[in-house]
Amino acid sequence: MPPLSNVQQRDIDSVFHPYTPLHKLGETGTLVVDHGKGVFITDTQGNEYIEGMSGLWCAGLGFGDEELIDAATEQLRTLPYYHLFAARGTEPAIELAEKLKELAPVPISKVFFTSSGSEANDTQVKLAWYYNNAVGRPEKKKIISRQKAYHGVTIMAASLTGLGPNHKGFDLPVDGVLHAECPHYYRNGLDGESEAEFTARMATSLSELIEREGPETIAAMIAEPVMGAGGVIVPPKGYFAAIKPILDEHDIMLIDDEVINGFCRTGNWWGAQTHGMVPTTMSVAKQLTSAYAPLGAVMVPDDIYQAFVDYTSRLGTFGHGFTYGGHPLGCALGVKAIEIYEKRDILGHVRSLAPLFERRLTALAEHQLVGEARFSGLVGGLELVADKATKRAFDPASGVGAKVSSLIEKRGAILRPLGDTIALCPPMIIKEDELNALFDRLEGALDEAEGWVAKEGLRG
Repeated sequence: MPPLSNVQQRDIDSVFHPYTPLHKLGETGTLVVDHGKGVFITDTQGNEYIEGMSGLWCAGLGFGDEELIDAATEQLRTLPYYHLFAARGTEPAIELAEKLKELAPVPISKVFFTSSGSEANDTQVKLAWYYNNAVGRPEKKKIISRQKAYHGVTIMAASLTGLGPNHKGFDLPVDGVLHAECPHYYRNGLDGESEAEFTARMATSLSELIEREGPETIAAMIAEPVMGAGGVIVPPKGYFAAIKPILDEHDIMLIDDEVINGFCRTGNWWGAQTHGMVPTTMSVAKQLTSAYAPLGAVMVPDDIYQAFVDYTSRLGTFGHGFTYGGHPLGCALGVKAIEIYEKRDILGHVRSLAPLFERRLTALAEHQLVGEARFSGLVGGLELVADKATKRAFDPASGVGAKVSSLIEKRGAILRPLGDTIALCPPMIIKEDELNALFDRLEGALDEAEGWVAKEGLRG
């Protein structure tokens, strides 16, 4: 490895990096990004990359969009900050809430603003608890999530997350969080079991979990339509239709985590529409502003909101909120981002590119290193395996996913390894030639990685 540049050394000396093997930073260095335009970013060494992950699933309109920059500048000049506490309001927050209500796939009464998806999902749990206290069911508090789910990293959101690295060393998950089985047919289907039979078994397993715990103790289930950071896991057909009656039977809310799925990503405005999910409440963030400012939101129906109104008449006030929740800069950018999604027909563009995205991913499923290709709209994943026939995974210590990611980076593209799944989530503005270039670089990296795997004897 070449010596670290001055800016890389300054970075390592001063910045505490999240989601990073901290013990390896001195030998691997960091990629310090200088600027971006469209689907490309450029580092401080002048190297250009296709940003194939939209940053962290969020920069759906790419980098340097002048309309968003102008909207931000205008809002900063007009009102750089104000809050929504104590019955205060701002025009950007009002306008964005109105727009989200209009776009929602189910009837929504009110929008509660946060600064992030983690805060939104944390708020969802607090609201579920508050609601059940309000309606006289103080024992109905447990929350069901799923293995391999990702819902954030605050204490409660990380508990909902069903991934080991988010729990180990942090004394998580907290009590009251349950994890149902992961609906990943490729990995968890039984020999000879059809996808329909697998879906039915997942529904039965959820029903049994509810009965064991006691339905009177369970407030809600939270689910991503497509599970993002857990490996881009697309649910089997009919999954949400199968579990919804079970939840309804026991008056268990279904919280839709649209933080990655929302705003055209899966080929509809909402992942819930793509995958047949009918939620009670919704969490949004990320592409809400195309990541040009931090913002999240929780969307609630009228019956739940009216229960809050009645309860606060007894308690005196609603005691929850964030200093930056509904920040006028973020809300102005949210309004502008939605305007852009609509007037530029980003949804139509995603739908037009989805067949090419699917073809290129499906072709890579034939690669010796790949066990399964998964996709929904313009989000996808390639699961790397040691043995295609048996689906045997590589030893995690071999770091095959990380190696493929580093080889892709050397070819001028950024993709994210989720263990041994390579995730793709390009900006939704990507053009056909740029998308093909991204896949060409990925294919070249896989070919080189295959030689490395054979040379190192990593198939065991």
